[in-house]
Amino acid sequence: MPTYQYQCIECGEALEVQQSFSDEALTECPACRGRLRKVFNAVGVVFKGSGFYRTDSRSSSSSSGASSTASATSSTESSSTPAS
Repeated sequence: MPTYQYQCIECGEALEVQQSFSDEALTECPACRGRLRKVFNAVGVVFKGSGFYRTDSRSSSSSSGASSTASATSSTESSSTPAS
């Protein structure tokens, strides 16, 4: 379950609450009965690295197509040399 942060507008009390996505947002401060507001922070997921490769989401059948293209190119090169 995700953790949400709230802060009271009246007394400044900060609290963290674990709630389900379907739960209603809290509106009343447990300390002074004032109004709560939800505090939004930066996203907790960060992607690091040099990036994604073009072949990351392809199936293995696509890679066999690349090898057949390479073999066709090499056979063309060998046939273009004159026979002795």
